[in-house]
Amino acid sequence: MVFVTGGSGLVGTFLIPALLQRGHPVKALYRGQVPAMPGADQVQWLEGDVLDPSFLREALQGVSHVFHCAGVVSYAPQDEDLLKQVNIEGTANIVDACLEQPAVKLCHVSSIAAIGRPQGATLLNEDCKWDPAAEHSAYASSKYWGELEVWRGVAEGLDAVIVNPSVILGPADWNRSSTRLFKYVYRERPFYTGGSANFVDVRDVVEAMLQLAFSDISGERYILNAGLLSYKSFFEQAARCFGKRAPGTRVPSLVAEAVWRFEHARAWLTGARPLITKDTARVSAKRHEFSNSKIRSALGFSFRPVSESIAWVCGQLQPAASGVAAEGRE
Repeated sequence: MVFVTGGSGLVGTFLIPALLQRGHPVKALYRGQVPAMPGADQVQWLEGDVLDPSFLREALQGVSHVFHCAGVVSYAPQDEDLLKQVNIEGTANIVDACLEQPAVKLCHVSSIAAIGRPQGATLLNEDCKWDPAAEHSAYASSKYWGELEVWRGVAEGLDAVIVNPSVILGPADWNRSSTRLFKYVYRERPFYTGGSANFVDVRDVVEAMLQLAFSDISGERYILNAGLLSYKSFFEQAARCFGKRAPGTRVPSLVAEAVWRFEHARAWLTGARPLITKDTARVSAKRHEFSNSKIRSALGFSFRPVSESIAWVCGQLQPAASGVAAEGRE
């Protein structure tokens, strides 16, 4: 039996069908409503919370593998406490529950945000050290400290692996995850920033997780990344797939700095979520490339080209796109 947290998230909704196709019985944690996915009726769905240790201990009874996909991705200041609770405390609870079960293997989904960024380095790998004195977003810190909980479990005898995916591309709710980038393009927004981002296909993330979880590899972390792409190029490729006009006006870094300050003030006064934050403004202006050589060497793994992933996601989102256009005109 396999237990999946975050069963209704982007990774979970692709991981669970893949597990079922391989013949693994699955129980999965969800919040809100059971997601629509192939094989959903074959899953033992559990509505619960990773912040509930007793629930997790009961859920892990009879389980051999745990895929911890649940987590909060946010750069909004209002979510700082939630990030700490779910990404750190929730992971600690998962680790503790795993430690109570004999022969359980944990696959923990972290992020490249938890990889250290030594000054002057442009190509980053799993060995890059985290500098606690450096400036980090609340999200990055929460993922780093969540990883430390897994390493604590490993030190106590837990069989575990960690994956650090870059920005995961996959068809999801238009208002969640990386799908918002496609929504931005579909609405023909005019602006783009000058930075770059690292991207990976959700199907590759799932395949790498499966290979690692059902292997003898333990006590390791692996960056999952297909490649680095400028936001300009990303938007242009997505726009071509949608048949839309790509953003054509680059936002200078000084303007972005002014915008996030304005948004911070607006959010503080109104309670609304800022459209851009200090962290998103500064992250989007940086250019760090993350090496995937470790997992390629360990598994002989290969990643889909980012261009292929963009085209696939656009094609999957296209049927639901008309509602997004209408929403944008309101």
